Amino acid sequence: MTDSSGIISYDKENKPGVANLLTIYAAITGEKIADIVAKYDGKGYGAFKTDLAEIVVNELAPVQERYEQLLNSSELDDILDAGAAKANKIASKTLAKMEKAMGLGRR
Repeated sequence: MTDSSGIISYDKENKPGVANLLTIYAAITGEKIADIVAKYDGKGYGAFKTDLAEIVVNELAPVQERYEQLLNSSELDDILDAGAAKANKIASKTLAKMEKAMGLGRR
């Protein structure tokens, strides 16, 4: 959420939406907030938000690509199957110990 002034400045109290966007921009790019504010001085929100959107999309692109790779491969199923087999092995041992302790196991 931004205000209608069109002036980009870091002011958490009066412009929390703009301050948040500046923080996101700085976190991704490593630029100082003051430098970002100076870069967009007189340009308004349009250019700032367009550039920020591109920065965020570029930052998230590798995550989205990996997500798609995982969804379209058997890798997740393989991981889940291996985990289930390991859990089943441990659970079976625990169940056998429990049954023996209760006198329900085979002699």
